[in-house]
Formats: sequence, C-alpha cells, structure tokens
Amino acid sequence: MAAQPLDAERTNPLEGGPSFSLRNRLLRAAWNVSWALLASWTPPQMRFWRRFLLKLFGAQLGESSDVRGSARVWYPPHLHLADRAMLAERVNCYNMAPITLGRAALVSQGAHLCAGTHDIASATFQLTASPITIGAGAWIAAEAFVGPGVEVGEGAVLGARGVAFRSLEAWTVYGGNPAKAIKPRVLRAER
Repeated sequence: MAAQPLDAERTNPLEGGPSFSLRNRLLRAAWNVSWALLASWTPPQMRFWRRFLLKLFGAQLGESSDVRGSARVWYPPHLHLADRAMLAERVNCYNMAPITLGRAALVSQGAHLCAGTHDIASATFQLTASPITIGAGAWIAAEAFVGPGVEVGEGAVLGARGVAFRSLEAWTVYGGNPAKAIKPRVLRAER
C-alpha cells in the first residue's frame, strides 16, 4: 500500500487540495487516533503491544525491534525495522516514502527522519518523497535530522543535532550542519 504524493497540478494543495489519496488520509487518521489512544502513553516495557499495533497497520518489524510510545510514525506501511532496531522517545518518523532501519540500528531521542520535501522549482510546490535507509548498527544521535533519499551506511554515526542531506559512509562518525565526516568509527574488542 504505497503512499505516493498526488500530482499538485491536478489537486492544487496550495489552495487546500489534498497531497495524498483519500484512502491514504483515512488510514493515517485511523492510525493517529489508534496510536494516541492505545500506545502513545505506554511505558517502554509494553513494546510487544506497540509492535502488535504497528504490525496491524502494516509496519514490518523484526524480532525485538521497538518503537517507543512517544515516537511518531506518519505511515506504518512504510516502516521497516530489522531485528533489534529502535526508534527512541520523541522520534519523528515522517515516512512519506519507506524508511528502513537495519539490524540493531538506533534512532535516538528527538531525532527527525524526513522522507519528504517539496520541489521548490515547481509552480505548484510539488511534494516529493524519497526513501531513507539506515544501515545495520548505525546510530542517529539525539535530535539529529536525516533528509529524503539519505542512505546511512552500516555502523555510521550521525552526532547529536547533526543534519544529513547526503548519504553517510559506513563506519564513519559525522557531525554538524551539514554533516561532515569527523573520524572513522572503530569498535574496541570487548573483554
């Protein structure tokens, strides 16, 4: 059930017309009410209930993946979490296009994953959507922003409040606005 933005020349969203189909808008309305009433208040220990609700609305979730109650998921069918992946407290997952987290990927508190934007050269300000992929073991730190079409490589780190509009290389630490490579990420051998 893909959510594609409607043609702005036909629907004229600048004058109040819709950007998405009626079916999409109804599903999102039902989702928002369900999440607000049944999950947004739940403590971390109730992840199995939140997972059930997300799956009921079309999310694809691996084993032990988690979406915290205060996180916001715009369109569950576009959410794909591998085993042990997590959206932490207050994450805004604005997934107009698919957002995929690899195994054990973590998106920390208050981060924003934004898979949509507007064509600023379009007279109708056409909405566009591009998928975001976050690789296995990658970490999007607190209050960071990941824009449309970004691929975060395996093991990469986007530091707190970092802003990524371009893809991030695997096993590299990034920070700043716009995000710049700071150093390689090297894991210590655990004793």
